[in-house]
Amino acid sequence: MPDVVLPVLDEADAIPRVLARLPGDYEPIVVDNGSTDGSPTIALNLGARVVIEPSRGFGAACFTGLRAATSDVVCFMDCDGSLDPADLPLVAAPVAASDADLVLGTRHATRPGAWPVHARVANQALTRLIAGRVGGRLHDLGPMRAARREPLLELGMVDRRFGWPLEMLLRAANAGWRIVEVPVSYEPRIGRSKVTGTVRGTARALLDMARVMR
Repeated sequence: MPDVVLPVLDEADAIPRVLARLPGDYEPIVVDNGSTDGSPTIALNLGARVVIEPSRGFGAACFTGLRAATSDVVCFMDCDGSLDPADLPLVAAPVAASDADLVLGTRHATRPGAWPVHARVANQALTRLIAGRVGGRLHDLGPMRAARREPLLELGMVDRRFGWPLEMLLRAANAGWRIVEVPVSYEPRIGRSKVTGTVRGTARALLDMARVMR
């Protein structure tokens, strides 16, 4: 049974839909990162395991979820309703079958406006920039992803902000991991975006990633 780490910051409107669509054999670990809208209580009442990470930062929440996980295979995905939990088996299966060490879900927008232009352009520029470092063409940084828990911990990731996804990818490539991409659906998020839905949020994430690349 894979664990699914769901970093959360004020996602009360999206949590019920995300948890309802989670495959039955996947265990949700909701990591609350300072919500003020009751998100942890909602998740707990819906049967999720809830962990609190008081230090703000996307990477901090993800790392806390990784340490809290107990399954061999661990998945990560945003909890804003933009990603469909029903796609998780597509991402986790190659890892479980030992056909890949890290699987990234390549986002494919299901409708216009699902992926804001500024965020999509920034993602494309970044993936082109780092493709050579990961051994070939790369289409997306993949916010839905899967890997084995112990090897992930052994990578020694240190970023606790928005550079976390990129650091994981670069360290995995440096360690010789087999990195695979699979297509997943991408829909408009539920509620107000705090990162890619705003130019300011995207710029902040890019600055964190630039620091990781340096």
